[in-house]
Amino acid sequence: MKSLKLLSLIVLGGLGLNVQAQNLSIPLGGNAYSSKHTDGGRTVTNRGIQNWTDPKEYFTVYLRVEKPGTLTFSTEGNTVEGKSNLEFAIQNQTKKVAFDETEKTSTIGTWEIKDTGYVALTIKALDKTKDRFPALQSLNVSGTAITAKTAYVKNNEGNFFHWGRRGPSVHLNYIQPDGLNAEWYYNEVTVPKGEDLLGSYFMANGFGEGYFGMQVNSPTERHILFSVWSPFNTDDPKSIPESHKIKMLKKGEGVHTGEFGNEGAGGQSYLNYMWKAGNTYKFLLHGLPGTDSTTTYTAYFFAPELNKWQLIASFKRPRTQTYLKRFHSFLENFSPVQGDQTRMVKFNNQWICDDKGNWIELNKARFTTDNTGNKAYRMDYAGGVEQGAFFLKNCGFFNNYTIPRTIFSRKETGKKPEIDFAKLP
Repeated sequence: MKSLKLLSLIVLGGLGLNVQAQNLSIPLGGNAYSSKHTDGGRTVTNRGIQNWTDPKEYFTVYLRVEKPGTLTFSTEGNTVEGKSNLEFAIQNQTKKVAFDETEKTSTIGTWEIKDTGYVALTIKALDKTKDRFPALQSLNVSGTAITAKTAYVKNNEGNFFHWGRRGPSVHLNYIQPDGLNAEWYYNEVTVPKGEDLLGSYFMANGFGEGYFGMQVNSPTERHILFSVWSPFNTDDPKSIPESHKIKMLKKGEGVHTGEFGNEGAGGQSYLNYMWKAGNTYKFLLHGLPGTDSTTTYTAYFFAPELNKWQLIASFKRPRTQTYLKRFHSFLENFSPVQGDQTRMVKFNNQWICDDKGNWIELNKARFTTDNTGNKAYRMDYAGGVEQGAFFLKNCGFFNNYTIPRTIFSRKETGKKPEIDFAKLP
């Protein structure tokens, strides 16, 4: 089924204008979210809403419109046991719809949309005669609010139901001066209270060969994560030849080390540490090229609760001889069931130190998003400067987005890091 179909062609008499009304088929596998965020993956699958038995569970479907107007909804590809009644609502305007196992499609109704931005359609259970509520595969949507720029996850090509439901990742690409050998990279990270949602990766010190930041992995587990990619291009760490493997040289107390895959592959380390929202954490990365076509990367983490620098790990990367480069930070949600929840993070006081010991402040950054945002499947992404610090924000279907590749400048702090490198662990 094509996700975008021409429904009709209207010729306005006397004006000579052709107006195309469009009908969208919105797959629920990529655009619906369960109210049960911890285990909503059981009912929202790539086939849509499935195995729905709990009457307290409800679902929300999102699409973004570029103009006010009408939206008319119907369902398609339903599987119904017995009879059920569901309630569909937009902005507290509800419509009750009866489902019968003899019908594969059902008309839902029409709403008047008075503003641009994201529209949220909720689907709630009323009653059923058998064990399950209807299994819903997709929604057909038409109306005058629909345009070619209506945003939603259109299909599952490239596993985009997964990426789309995770939401767009957002990045700050720090602009550095030319012609220097950056040996140290420093950043400060603050996650405001209430923004430390499950599935979040607040990545502070990204560089050309890896990344270093902090995650929310579960209600009881949080990681300080440092990873370095192998120069061997693969998503399977087991396929990396010995000559291309990342070598661990040392690690800090309590740090777990191993390999990672799926998004490139290489060496990984993490410290279980219950960092706190509202506190500011410091990240320090060292990158030193060797004389044997290798580069050693070492990561240090400073928690204000402990008031000391901790070693995370030191990795040697083969077939690489470079100082630190391509400095960036990013915000990512790695849990698809949490993609309808907004999160944000602040990054401040970025510095690099060259091989002669000179500190240089980085106060300009270019904002970008990933392919989910670039394809306009999701447009809930933002970045900029707030209260003197860079910030990133994503997910949750907020309306005001930042134009990708915008360059932002924060006011220089002039507060270079006070670090005695010789005393680092």
